[in-house]
Amino acid sequence: MAQPFEVIRSDDKPIWISLRREAQEASAHEPALASMLHSTILSHADLASALSFHIANKLGDHSMSSITLRELAQGCFAGDSQLVDYAEADLHAVYERDPAAKGYLQAFMFFKGFLSLQIYRVSHCLWTQGRTTMAHFLQSRVSELFQIDINPAARIGKGVFLDHGTGIVIGETAVVGDDCSILQGVTLGGTGAERGDRHPKIGKGVLLGAGANVLGNIQIGDYAKIASGSVVLKPVPAHCTAAGVPAKLVNCKTCDAPARQMDHTMPEIDLDFSI
Repeated sequence: MAQPFEVIRSDDKPIWISLRREAQEASAHEPALASMLHSTILSHADLASALSFHIANKLGDHSMSSITLRELAQGCFAGDSQLVDYAEADLHAVYERDPAAKGYLQAFMFFKGFLSLQIYRVSHCLWTQGRTTMAHFLQSRVSELFQIDINPAARIGKGVFLDHGTGIVIGETAVVGDDCSILQGVTLGGTGAERGDRHPKIGKGVLLGAGANVLGNIQIGDYAKIASGSVVLKPVPAHCTAAGVPAKLVNCKTCDAPARQMDHTMPEIDLDFSI
């Protein structure tokens, strides 16, 4: 049975130290992966360098070389150090919330939710620079490779966990707060062909269950919980749970930090609050 890696925490680039340690251990145990782990992690001086290499390797094809893509990513990381801080927070969110993650290495190398989120961050960087066509190119490549579609204009905070990831759609004017957890098949979409600000605003620490649809320019309050398969068309207050089609409030208050605890449980009694 797979054993967890020893996760080293310190004040000096803790995620990068742990990631390198895990890559070294994995190389020793799986010699067939040693070359890949060396080129992707161990040959780099910091997380930004490793991440830009990894992103470029994943996205590169006949239409855009990995060298060009790496230069794009490196330019964004060099111009905004916050992107690396966000990547660290996202990586730790996976380790903290996903029991399948034995350390940071698996998420960094193989979890498409994490990788898609980091590529989105590069595309958003390009979007803010006015390079909208290139930003959409990255969005398209991620959708092709990972079946995750995040508009580069959307705004997503740090410490966000895309669990499994397949089928997630996040629209142009959507906002996702810090420390949210979003499962597969979630849509943050509009309700029609209207233009302008038309997508949901998700607060801090919100848990969005698998297959949930949150539609329209509505607010989901901090630490709310949206049950799997729900269709939410109206605002949800902070610390409340919404479930159903169309969704109703079934619990206020929910647990303190549903996104961090990945708490999908529901109360036994449906309180049937109106929203």
